[in-house]
Amino acid sequence: MSDELLAQVEREVLGWPGVRKERDEYGPGGVGVTLYRLDRRQIGHVHDDGHADFRFPSEVRDELIRSGRAIPHPAFPDSRTTASFQIQTPEDVPGAIELFRMGYERAVTRANPARA
Repeated sequence: MSDELLAQVEREVLGWPGVRKERDEYGPGGVGVTLYRLDRRQIGHVHDDGHADFRFPSEVRDELIRSGRAIPHPAFPDSRTTASFQIQTPEDVPGAIELFRMGYERAVTRANPARA
């Protein structure tokens, strides 16, 4: 995993209307975390080691894992709502962006139900 891969994901996600980032240098396990939000809604976050986490309804999370587009959270594999993704190679970037986009679309819909 390289910082450039995380930068590619960040450039894309921050290009979406209303998205901002927050940085926590001392996240879980002492690994820094970058959170991406639309207003107050988190659309996902990435740990400095390339591990990304997303919250979805359980049926969406389960389908993402079943289809191989995400994995269970390593520390909380029994979570019904958290899906994870490892950004380790250039080929992983589109998959990470897809999951952020799903989180973004859910946040947009929740912020503006008339859009749904």
